[in-house]
Amino acid sequence: KKEKKEKKKEKKKEKKKKKKKKKKEKKKKKEKKKEKKKEKKKKKEKKKEKKKEKKKEKKKEKKKEKKKEKKKEKKKKEKKKEKKKKEKKKKEKKKKEKKKKEKKKKEKKKKEKKKEKKKKEKKKEKKKKEKKKKEKKKKKKKKKKKKKKKKKKKKKKKKKKKKKKKKKKKKNCL
Repeated sequence: KKEKKEKKKEKKKEKKKKKKKKKKEKKKKKEKKKEKKKEKKKKKEKKKEKKKEKKKEKKKEKKKEKKKEKKKEKKKKEKKKEKKKKEKKKKEKKKKEKKKKEKKKKEKKKKEKKKEKKKKEKKKEKKKKEKKKKEKKKKKKKKKKKKKKKKKKKKKKKKKKKKKKKKKKKKNCL
């Protein structure tokens, strides 16, 4: 009987032990599951973080690109502006040059005209002088001729007088 009791006791003990073990096992399993869940969560979080980071990076990159584009555009505009400025300067220079040339041409023409005028004046003067000279010469000639004529006339008159006298004498004689 005692032995039976002992056996029972032992059995109970064993049962208890088994139960305990089972409990422990269950707990362990639960713990493991929990851990796994935790790990999964962590992984998910990490993934999310990574995604977020990637997005951030992309945004950053986009921003950078935009900035770059803006800079490029600015440069392009600047270049265009510069080109325009240069063109304007060139045009201005050309205009100035043209004006200068025109002025020079005008000046030359003016000078030429002046020269021509002077030349003409000189010619006129020369002609005038020549005319005067000729006139003088003519006058002189005329004077000379007149003198000669006068002399001739005088001579003729004298001759006539003489003749008359002779005639008178002749008349007297008769």
